[in-house]
Amino acid sequence: MPPIREKRRACNWRSSKIVTRQVAKMLRSSGSTLPSFYDSLPNYRRSKRLRNNRTDKSNEHKKLDTNMFESYLEDLWSRISEDERISFAYIDCLWFSLYKDELTRTKVLRWIDSTNVFPRKYVFVPIVCWRHWSLLILCHFGEESSSKANGPCMLLLDSLQGTGPKRLEPDIRRFVLDIYKSQGWKENKEFISKIPLLIPKVPQQTNGEECGAFVLYFIYLFLQSAPDNFTHEGYPYFLKEDWFSLEDLENFQEEINSFSMKERRHMYSKKEDLELKQRKFRSRSKGIIHVQ
Repeated sequence: MPPIREKRRACNWRSSKIVTRQVAKMLRSSGSTLPSFYDSLPNYRRSKRLRNNRTDKSNEHKKLDTNMFESYLEDLWSRISEDERISFAYIDCLWFSLYKDELTRTKVLRWIDSTNVFPRKYVFVPIVCWRHWSLLILCHFGEESSSKANGPCMLLLDSLQGTGPKRLEPDIRRFVLDIYKSQGWKENKEFISKIPLLIPKVPQQTNGEECGAFVLYFIYLFLQSAPDNFTHEGYPYFLKEDWFSLEDLENFQEEINSFSMKERRHMYSKKEDLELKQRKFRSRSKGIIHVQ
């Protein structure tokens, strides 16, 4: 695999004020204003082979914002069986970032508590930090275990390990400690500090535009291969550098791009319908005489 160049260390974002539908709804219900830091997910660059076979009509179709990320994840979740959903859960892709903001930290913990994602065997926590996406997986949280090998652990999957994913550890452990407190669990800070944070050597991206696709693909594959009980002795299981090929990822990206285009067409169609209704309303309003 080609080495990662310094200029590729950060994923490309375009500035905007985008929040997921779930976050926006919860912020409105809590009377909060929307924060202004949000950026979109990165572009996804196709391989030369794919670009030669299919020409992009618009750069816009290469980009996924946070709503599109969440929409695809919801669609992905709808494909798994009810039995599988008992073992897995995920939280909104912006909640970790919102947690880091003191103004919204308490609300995020309250939202997590309301989702009742614990005790699930595996909880996916997408992380957006330093202009890069990675995936935190909380394993066996809230489950009682008499063995250290079967106790809770954390997996941090990063497609750009040259950025130093270990520097996320203080925020992750603080996040986990506050979750434990909000859940009313008795474990203290010392216990949290001993929960293993494992960073497996997973396949790495070859440019600065793929981290969002990698996070979605990590989730997609983990859902298919996760063991019933993730033990420290069995680590790293399938989480290796040859976990999947870049060609597999390219095929997955094509599916994301296709899904994104369909979502955008649906969104534009709804917007056009609304504009048409507004024009008709204005046209009818012109013939109305208002009597005071």
